[in-house]
Amino acid sequence: MIRLVEKRDKGAWYALDKHLPESVFDEKVRCGQGYVYTEDEVIIGVLRYNLFWDNTPFCTMLFIDSDYRNQKYGKQLMEYWEQDMKSRGYGMLMTSTQVDEDAQHFYRKLGYKDCGGFVVDVPGYEQPMEMIMIKAV
Repeated sequence: MIRLVEKRDKGAWYALDKHLPESVFDEKVRCGQGYVYTEDEVIIGVLRYNLFWDNTPFCTMLFIDSDYRNQKYGKQLMEYWEQDMKSRGYGMLMTSTQVDEDAQHFYRKLGYKDCGGFVVDVPGYEQPMEMIMIKAV
């Protein structure tokens, strides 16, 4: 089952998503910008997003518990989010991944295409190039 994240999900959320500042979790709940995928009432995946340019949904995290990967849960969670965004009137979606991560292949299979990227070389924040991907819905 896929549903919007709720306050009661906080502990399970942070078992999967180690990058969301705790001060932002309540905002994601309040704004409906996070989803959980449950299997037998256990949270096995999370997806969160924000609005790029304040008008374009941007998936900032998709994470499926390692025991449930490669079983189409990630695809189902993305498709659920895409349909929800389309029903809200959005016509384009965005996401990103580092160029050294396999996620780019997953997103391409879902119809996302490369549209640019950026390099972060600020000391203490360095990372491989971040690839931006877009999809029309």
